[in-house]
Amino acid sequence: MIETRDLSKQFNDFWAVDGVTISVQPGQILTLLGQNGAGKTTTVRMLTALLKPTRGWARVAGYDVMSQGDRVRASVGVLTEQHGLYMRMTGIEYLDFFGRIYRLSAKARESRSDYLLNYFGLSQAASRRIGEYSKGMRQKLALARALMHEPPVLLLDEPTSAMDPESARLVRDEIARLRSSQRTIVICTHNLAEAEILADKIAIIYRGRILMVGTLNELKQKVLGTAEYEAKFSSAWRGNGFNLPNGVTLIERRDMSLRFSVENPSEANPLLLHSLTDSRAPLVAFQEVPRSLEQVYLKVMADAQAPSAEAVHAG
Repeated sequence: MIETRDLSKQFNDFWAVDGVTISVQPGQILTLLGQNGAGKTTTVRMLTALLKPTRGWARVAGYDVMSQGDRVRASVGVLTEQHGLYMRMTGIEYLDFFGRIYRLSAKARESRSDYLLNYFGLSQAASRRIGEYSKGMRQKLALARALMHEPPVLLLDEPTSAMDPESARLVRDEIARLRSSQRTIVICTHNLAEAEILADKIAIIYRGRILMVGTLNELKQKVLGTAEYEAKFSSAWRGNGFNLPNGVTLIERRDMSLRFSVENPSEANPLLLHSLTDSRAPLVAFQEVPRSLEQVYLKVMADAQAPSAEAVHAG
């Protein structure tokens, strides 16, 4: 649904985006992570055919961003950081206005507007001017506008910023539902916890280049190394008389716990648990040691900013 090859954008002597190559399938969510100015927004603007690439190419929903810009723009829903809301319009007028731009019939505009306003909790404010809306309400209205024409591709820049936790949860649930309906979604965000919940693929961008792209598990493996698991016991146990399966290394021993490095958990963990129970270990818990996207991101960025850093590619 989205495919780019060597996508690049130069402003004067500055490469805002340099050699971005990604592929996103129907039903997938890709999150773009990076510092302010890393090139996320410029990438999104090229994917919406608002900026022409200096080098490389991109196809969105099967259309070329250079030669078929109108078709690209008709196929995407965009939530930008600056929403471009018309403050003197009411909420219902605003959605109807964009429904007309997308050439929806009067019946479709009414039905779609009613559904979106109700879904985002804006029905009671539908007749109020947008200038009277809170920041969170404006964010929800802008997202409703992006969904008005039910596009196959969504490009969302900080979709839950300024929202209270309940509203942010609602938006995340809606994004997950849209993924299940075979829409392709690209999210630019600084919210790593949100990216961890939603993303099928994650791309980390630094100074216009993709440093890494892959699933969360692929990035964890590449950046943080082999997965670690911890066995906890109900009483002190020295761990004598049990065998370690191939690919398992004991890396920490405590009276009431053991920690292991496991290369292939799906194969090794059942054998490891069998060995522990055969040795009559007073086992009460066996679980993976948590490793977060935040750990991955901070390490990748630290490596990128090191004097001898080189871009790393995964997945």
